[in-house]
Amino acid sequence: MMKRVLIRAVLALALVSCGWMLGRAQTPAPDFTLSIDAPGGQTFVTCTKGCELQGWRDEGNSRAERMQTYWYRCTGTGGRCGAKVNGWLTH
Repeated sequence: MMKRVLIRAVLALALVSCGWMLGRAQTPAPDFTLSIDAPGGQTFVTCTKGCELQGWRDEGNSRAERMQTYWYRCTGTGGRCGAKVNGWLTH
């Protein structure tokens, strides 16, 4: 009897843990993506109200933080640089 209860408890814990890991691994897709073409150097992209930004390369990385201001630096030889920024609406 005790062995059966223990097996059920372990199975229930394993199923809950599996569901938690799968749910935690999913990150929401961005609401919008900005494509930026700017002169070489440092460029800032700022969300002034109602959104958060994240670098395009960080999409899907659950550890990458979202921020109000995203910046990148480019030292390209062509004089112009491009980047992509993902965004999420916060309200």
